[in-house]
Amino acid sequence: MSAIDLRRLRLRPGEVRRERVDVELDPFVLGGQRYEASPAAFPVEVDITQASGATVFDLRLHAHLTGPCMRCLGFAEVELDARAREVHDLDARPGEDLRSDYVADGLLEVDAWARDQIALGLPEQILCRPDCAGLCPVCGKDLNVDPHEHADVELDPRWAALEELRDRL
Repeated sequence: MSAIDLRRLRLRPGEVRRERVDVELDPFVLGGQRYEASPAAFPVEVDITQASGATVFDLRLHAHLTGPCMRCLGFAEVELDARAREVHDLDARPGEDLRSDYVADGLLEVDAWARDQIALGLPEQILCRPDCAGLCPVCGKDLNVDPHEHADVELDPRWAALEELRDRL
């Protein structure tokens, strides 16, 4: 676990400290596919500011993830820059907005925070390229490599009743 011990910093109000932490992420599993950070460990910068009555954390990171394209299953990469801010007030009750979920027992859990920010920043679909054609639904070939159409597509006999209904309407 990559964490910053906030007790050792002993910040005074108005003081700022920059910490650099190497974070190692477990792979993300999206749609049954595995996406890994490359390299597995990468630096995360955290600015810690002691404000009057609260501590403010600013996170910055750059991540590179690799895995299969969600359309054609080829190699895909995602470059992601993330920035986030958290506020932690020791006097706030658990669950309040001024109490960070990433601070526990005087430790700022940077790895959990970084993972959440990467997950929030991922695109809806991870693609090898924006115009990926995907796989042929009939034969399963990669349409990026071999664009084609099937002229004689036999319909599944289980859909026959719906075909009749469509023809009547």
